[in-house]
Amino acid sequence: MSHHLPNTRIPAPCIVNTGVIVNKLDIRRLLTDLGRVHYIYTQENKLLSEGDGDVMEVFTHPQRSTLVANNALYLNIYSFDYLELKQSPQQETYFDLIQEEFCLRLIPLSTPLQERCDRQFNAGAIEAMMEQVLSARWDAEIDDDCSDCF
Repeated sequence: MSHHLPNTRIPAPCIVNTGVIVNKLDIRRLLTDLGRVHYIYTQENKLLSEGDGDVMEVFTHPQRSTLVANNALYLNIYSFDYLELKQSPQQETYFDLIQEEFCLRLIPLSTPLQERCDRQFNAGAIEAMMEQVLSARWDAEIDDDCSDCF
């Protein structure tokens, strides 16, 4: 005897400012936009390390480590069992990355919009600088070619 279940689709969860996220892709999407953060690393609520840093990379690899050193964070999603979104009394959302009794709390010091604007500004500044360098090089080459003409 076979039982046929109706073809129902359960909608994906909608998590707003608080909740638990277990899907690795969702965790990565949330963390990728982080820029500058205050981090707090605890084991069973005992402080192990604390500081400010920049999220340099967010990746998923089963054999690579999450690294925090020299004010830089390289976050491997596979280092954690889940992410818990929480809100401070000031209504600011922060991220608790949980692995057994360890917690890496990330408190954003900038917003994703600020980070995008900074990246675009930096990209624009680099492009302008490259144009100036190339233009100066071409001018120097033209001057060298013209000096041979006389």
